[in-house]
Amino acid sequence: MIDPRLLRDDLDATATALARRGYDRADLEALRDLDERRRNLIAEVDGARAQQGAASKAIGKASPEDRGAMIQAAQELKDAVARLEEDLARVRAEHTDRFARVPNLPQVDAPDGVEGDGVVLRSFGDKPTFDFEPRDHVELLEAADAIDLARGAKVSGARFAYLKGEGALLEFALVRYAIDVAMRHGHVPIIPPVMVREEAMYGTGFLPTDEQSIFLTRDDDYYLVGTSEVPLAAMHMDELLDEAELPVRYVGYSPCFRREAGAHGKDTRGILRVHQFEKVEMFSFVHPDNSDDEHERILSIEEEIFSGLGIHAQVVDIPVGDLGASAARKFDLEAWLPGQQAYREVTSCSNTTDYQARRLKCRIRVAGGDNLLVHTLNGTALAVQRAIIALVEQHQRADGTVLVPEALQPHLGREVLFSR
Repeated sequence: MIDPRLLRDDLDATATALARRGYDRADLEALRDLDERRRNLIAEVDGARAQQGAASKAIGKASPEDRGAMIQAAQELKDAVARLEEDLARVRAEHTDRFARVPNLPQVDAPDGVEGDGVVLRSFGDKPTFDFEPRDHVELLEAADAIDLARGAKVSGARFAYLKGEGALLEFALVRYAIDVAMRHGHVPIIPPVMVREEAMYGTGFLPTDEQSIFLTRDDDYYLVGTSEVPLAAMHMDELLDEAELPVRYVGYSPCFRREAGAHGKDTRGILRVHQFEKVEMFSFVHPDNSDDEHERILSIEEEIFSGLGIHAQVVDIPVGDLGASAARKFDLEAWLPGQQAYREVTSCSNTTDYQARRLKCRIRVAGGDNLLVHTLNGTALAVQRAIIALVEQHQRADGTVLVPEALQPHLGREVLFSR
């Protein structure tokens, strides 16, 4: 969440920044007033408690004839404190809920616009051309018995699939390849829990705004994560990190679960948009002075991973109107999918500045200075299903086989997929 002091100390600049995300100034002014009410109530409660304490102490020193009146006065003060505490609890709850819905301030260099207005910064890899009619990933994988969509739908419903045989082996190879690249850049591998408590979802900014896209267990109130960003960020919730420890870098592998709310009828063919998928995710905790550099660093690792797979893609600077609530800036990699004749997102990386850390209460112990909120960043090393689509569609041959990129061959143990 944003720092409430921004509304007290620099409302104009904050309103200007958030207006780029469609946030209304009047709502910010109402939040500023709510914050002032909260602070005033805290002062009133503290003052009333002090009076109550003084009154209680005075009773023991009072004469018998004065004690009854003093007890009555002390009881009235106690009742007044209780009423003020109820008011404060109600205002605090409203304050927390309303501030939690305010998105992060976008960075100045992030482009304006909404979904579809991203700015292409560069591309890499050769765009594939074919002297035959290219197939999409469903045709390629089904012909090789590497996927079973029908049984996935029978068992779990729409947007589920079985990866089989060489399809499953391709996933294992891609995961290890991506983790190896991230490890070379100092990221520690993690297998995180994928069922988390509400405070982890809230702390990373997915609650309350993205609740409609999250799966929740029926009886135990565990949330299934849509990305291992959540448990990786929450690892250091309520912790004070030493400045000398930074940067702390992880690469997590996990299944991910998303409702894909609002996407009915969109990308229903194959495994581009599914309810369950697997992902290798990079996550960094850094000093605030270093977060912009870390963002570029994570992006460069994503480019290295996909360049190594021989996949043609473009780097897109995402507009402020298409940023997630916690992101101050985001870059996507969009790979060319011959089956759709379109570029589609295969990775993203975001700088969330101190937005998540404020919720997670994750700070840096600074020698000789005040503690600072850490900055957090996340980036997709590899979303398995989308990487599979890009790989098989771009490297397909006329006979339905797929050339395996050289960097992946040691992990897969073969140079060609789907050969008979």
